[in-house]
Amino acid sequence: MKKITTLTTIALASILLTACVEQPNAKEEATTHTKHATAHHKHWGYSGDVAPAHWSALDDKFHMCSEGKEQSPIDVVATKDVELAPLSISYGQGSKSIINNGHTVQVNIKGGDTLTINGEAYELKQFHFHTPSENHVNGKSFPLEAHFVHATKDGKLAVIAVMFEEGTENPTLNKIVKSFPLEKNKEAKLEFSKEYLDVVMPPKRDYYHFMGSLTTPPCSEQVNWFVLKQPQTASAEQIAAIHKEIGMNNNRPVQASNGRSIEK
Repeated sequence: MKKITTLTTIALASILLTACVEQPNAKEEATTHTKHATAHHKHWGYSGDVAPAHWSALDDKFHMCSEGKEQSPIDVVATKDVELAPLSISYGQGSKSIINNGHTVQVNIKGGDTLTINGEAYELKQFHFHTPSENHVNGKSFPLEAHFVHATKDGKLAVIAVMFEEGTENPTLNKIVKSFPLEKNKEAKLEFSKEYLDVVMPPKRDYYHFMGSLTTPPCSEQVNWFVLKQPQTASAEQIAAIHKEIGMNNNRPVQASNGRSIEK
């Protein structure tokens, strides 16, 4: 089986700063890469003069949002047909809390769940939602996308993306939706088991792989992206409830692929 190329070590300084408050380490960026802006900078957002097109002008720390050459999201169109190794996922801990952080609905995960890449464990920190989807697949947009954000102890990042089509309701999304409305920026208890976490993802986990970035400021690059080919389903009511809770379209526009390798 082909091994996925190991990420170049990311200097901690390049990911210590999120679009919002400064964070103590890269691990926390993966856990909450959408927090409040510092008082002396405009708070980034998705519309008006703080929309994605203006992110790099809001703070010097966001310069990669306009200067980066491997930005996410993208229209995922494979450039290489190769034999990719199966995803090595070990999720067994479940969730601990949920938060509406002003940019998305985010479910925080108990420690210990991992995605292993070339023998290195990336710990699952959280998953969150974008409505509509940020990534497109072969030109197609989806009404909902979930991002599972993982990090190593030394700051390397990996994201598994799951697309949702309108259809049968998802039991895990039901439990999430039942927690609404959420008080913004205040964590609420949300516990579900490994089984609930499993059904957010489709049973078949073939994927596209490429190198990209965070889709929110500071748009740090050198992020391993795995976009699952098989979409999940969510009911129209579930999709509408998540969108209403977020309160806006929270999808960064598709970025140029710039000739990067997209494996399938």
